[in-house]
Amino acid sequence: MLYYIFNLFAKSDMPGARLMHYTSFRALLAIVISLLVSAWFGSYLIKYFKKKQITETLREYDKNNLKAGVPTMGGLIIIIAILVPCILFGNLSNVYMQLLIISTVWLGALGFADDYIKTFKKNKDGISGKTKIFAQVGLGLVIGLTLCFSPQAVMRDNVSIENNGVKTVVLNEEATKENKTTIPFVKDHDINYSEIMSFCGDYKEEAGWALFVLVTIFIVTAVSNGANLNDGMDGMLAGNAAIIGIALAILAYASSHVVWSEYLNIMFLPGGEEVVIFTFAFIGALVGFLWYNSFPAQVFMGDTGSLTIGGLIGIMAILLHKEILLVLLCGVFVAENLSVIAQVAYFKKGKRRGVKQRLFRRAPLHHHYNMEEEKLDPECTYLFKGPQRPLHEAKITVRFWIVTIVMAAITLMTLKIR
Repeated sequence: MLYYIFNLFAKSDMPGARLMHYTSFRALLAIVISLLVSAWFGSYLIKYFKKKQITETLREYDKNNLKAGVPTMGGLIIIIAILVPCILFGNLSNVYMQLLIISTVWLGALGFADDYIKTFKKNKDGISGKTKIFAQVGLGLVIGLTLCFSPQAVMRDNVSIENNGVKTVVLNEEATKENKTTIPFVKDHDINYSEIMSFCGDYKEEAGWALFVLVTIFIVTAVSNGANLNDGMDGMLAGNAAIIGIALAILAYASSHVVWSEYLNIMFLPGGEEVVIFTFAFIGALVGFLWYNSFPAQVFMGDTGSLTIGGLIGIMAILLHKEILLVLLCGVFVAENLSVIAQVAYFKKGKRRGVKQRLFRRAPLHHHYNMEEEKLDPECTYLFKGPQRPLHEAKITVRFWIVTIVMAAITLMTLKIR
């Protein structure tokens, strides 16, 4: 809203009104306001939840620990802290900002419904897995089709010009409608989905867009659920997501800046500056939430927060055409997902042979390091023994943050390493 008001003032040459034309200024405002909103709104929400005894339904192995009685559904803090600065300082006519706001509300509503059933209906399973997947697939379909048909979702590609034997890379003068993505560590690092579907002949363009939509659906679903698995310790997901958000903010700024995109030889996205504003609001909301969620947590984000955070990370990467980089950037989420899949597969394999076996003490992976030996099944064999003494969850959380920092650094290095 303020974005439009300042634009009106700029037309009358009011001093300072043109500040809103600068992406960096709006982005810094977004991160400051999101921090303030999360800190202010968070304190009131926590008091209200405590008064109404809105706490998470804990499983048997958690009922006697410090987490009992801690309010849940704190993801509402993150959602409000993201939306307020985006509405104030974002260009709401921009398709990227529209998609990100819709996605925040969509995923927030899905997570809220899940938490509501767990908290008020006392059903620890929440909404059914099929319903959750259906909602995530639906959002992925909306994102993919919008990017496919929206005239705003265009890019300016890089072209090589040779002059007297010297090759230089410049941006194409005209914006084009393409469904390209970035492949890390490759010199000619952009690939068109239509090229992948070249076997479709004359219909390769349509098949390429269809593949892009399917990839979008997969990423929204996979990253959303991967983040949900990572949410198990105080500050774990909020910290990891904030680090990932910083990397995405750098990628978004470079992709939306003519000079930087030309210098780094990456595709330029007109209108991509609104993704920058959103990423800064995203980072500020998560850091502000850590004020209350760091150990010992005063509030849990619940599925209201975790499903939203993961989905937004996937969507931001898709809007920037950097979805393949998520394998690196979200390495922790990938490991958490794989640990659960491997644990179930290994257990079922042993069950068929009449043997009780597990890969880890407990899945997802982060719980493997703080599971106490006396709580292990004496009849079960564990392939990975784990630490002799269970690590404190604060130590595990910080170590996972460090791994994410390393993965984020490697992701940013791909801009130059080809």
